Amino acid sequence: MKKTLLLLFVSLTLAAIAQQGPATTDQSTPSGTMGTNVNFPIERVAAPTSSDLNCAGFVSKNLVADASFISGGVDTPNTTKYGLGELVYLSGKGYELGKRYSIVRELRDPNRYEAYPGQFAQLKAMGQPYAELGTVRIVDTRHREAIAHIETSCGPIIPGDLVAPFVERASIPAHGPLRFDRFLPSTGKASGRIVLAKDFDTELGTGMKVYLNLGSNQGVKPGDYMRAERSYEADLHNDADSLSFKADTTDDTQAKPPLVESGMLNRSKGPVIHVADLPRRAIGEIVILSATPTTSTGMIVFALEDVHIGDIVEIDPQE
Repeated sequence: MKKTLLLLFVSLTLAAIAQQGPATTDQSTPSGTMGTNVNFPIERVAAPTSSDLNCAGFVSKNLVADASFISGGVDTPNTTKYGLGELVYLSGKGYELGKRYSIVRELRDPNRYEAYPGQFAQLKAMGQPYAELGTVRIVDTRHREAIAHIETSCGPIIPGDLVAPFVERASIPAHGPLRFDRFLPSTGKASGRIVLAKDFDTELGTGMKVYLNLGSNQGVKPGDYMRAERSYEADLHNDADSLSFKADTTDDTQAKPPLVESGMLNRSKGPVIHVADLPRRAIGEIVILSATPTTSTGMIVFALEDVHIGDIVEIDPQE
């Protein structure tokens, strides 16, 4: 008898759980939504390290002066790439003994590949991209050229790389798991675009660095968070993703297959899918590492799918 009652209790409990549907969160949800862990997933947020902060690179309208640069090292001309712990020679004037300096590189994309229409024009309006390669400390000023010790390294330093004043960047406070609204409509906050990424990458994920056409003039500052979003219209006009829209998705049993964006040359008796009517989806979150008046450098702290150059970003206030 006891066994029968126990089985009956378990059955009733499972039935009650099944009727509840998808798991819900305890937090309040916006009107018109159900707070499930499918449309409001809880995501872990990657914390930027010192290397993330100081090796991210930047885009700026204020050009780094080219009068001070790396001219060689102890093993010149047999060695042309220098790294952590090595000694290098610095051309230029005004170096102070014991002072730290940043080594940066003025960049150009040798591939000249435009990831989205208008990218080159937007990048030109933002300024000049620079890579941050490391820091050096002046250890000898008795010669025509200063001698410096490489104290931190983000990548190989080569002759011609520029010497700039070192600016200490404040650490970004750690962020707890984030409840992420995947289909949040535009909030009207300042928005911009991912115009470029570190190393000229175009397919991006967690930990990678991006350069945005939003800066302190729009209220952006280090530690701010940005939502990365994409419309399905962007997919429709993407050279690769558009192929999926053109692929056959029908089933032999479907009497009237749908058509995506009907036109003069492609018509169907079935329903027409208008891509512009599909909701804009959020694909990841970005934390701002540094900012100039018109640009900012960010790090992707989590991504639900590949982040693309050209994706929209919008300020995401954190409570």
